[in-house]
Amino acid sequence: MKAFMLAVLFFFLVFVPTFAQQADGEIRLLIRGDDMGSSHASNLACIECYQNGIMRSVELMPVCPWFPEAVKMLKENPDLDVGIHLALTSEWSGYKWRPLTCASSIVDEDGFFFPMVWQREDFPPNTSIQKSAWQADEIEKELRAQIELVLKHIPWASHMGGHMGFAGLDEKIAGIEAQLRQEYHLETGNEKIQRFHGWGDAETLVERIDNFCKNIYNLQPGTYIFIDHPALDTPEMQAIGHTGYENVAIDRDWVTRVFTSDKVKKAVEEKGIELIGYKDLRNTDEGFSRD
Repeated sequence: MKAFMLAVLFFFLVFVPTFAQQADGEIRLLIRGDDMGSSHASNLACIECYQNGIMRSVELMPVCPWFPEAVKMLKENPDLDVGIHLALTSEWSGYKWRPLTCASSIVDEDGFFFPMVWQREDFPPNTSIQKSAWQADEIEKELRAQIELVLKHIPWASHMGGHMGFAGLDEKIAGIEAQLRQEYHLETGNEKIQRFHGWGDAETLVERIDNFCKNIYNLQPGTYIFIDHPALDTPEMQAIGHTGYENVAIDRDWVTRVFTSDKVKKAVEEKGIELIGYKDLRNTDEGFSRD
């Protein structure tokens, strides 16, 4: 009996600290693709970045015309972590979307969402939510409709976010978003998740890949997140843009190329990084609980 107790004590003194050190030394990286459903090119790229790349989470836009195709694709890839990308704006110049509800205070004269959250000097006057006579009850009703549309088709959605950061416009809007997030159990992780720097200010695709790999190798133990917008450089995407952001197709195609780069995937593997989604943060110190 004494020998057994000594063996148990030896195990806890020697092996348990080793296990704890291994756990503390983990690096977890959440790569999220936004705007799925906004275009066919975005849908294709998001699935490509999941199946053949490092992306493990995506946010789906319920107000956009390619939403039905996106739903079909996500049902065919049930392990891809899905979030709801709530939208109150429609930023592209030649391509628009509308609210799901009658929300007259947050649309233009043609019934489309305004392009911007905050008014930009390089945009025509009164083309933002900020300059509209927005009504909190209409915003809440619209956001609720968007959430419920996604949950109708993707009931396993794990989280939600706001397109173009609209919650930052006003405390009332932020409060609505927070209340709905809690009500529908769509919480994201908390402030313990650190931002991964990605490719920084790289100006070429090669620089993006190289910078991304360099920053991967420099990661220290912890949980990190990186968010961008995968798409493909197709005629569809080449027709999408707005003042100040005209190279959308190339820019978002490069996101796809980084996320699916063999060099990037090798760096992730060599660094021993665990690729995760928001659903993997449930009931952990870094994340949330949906109980």
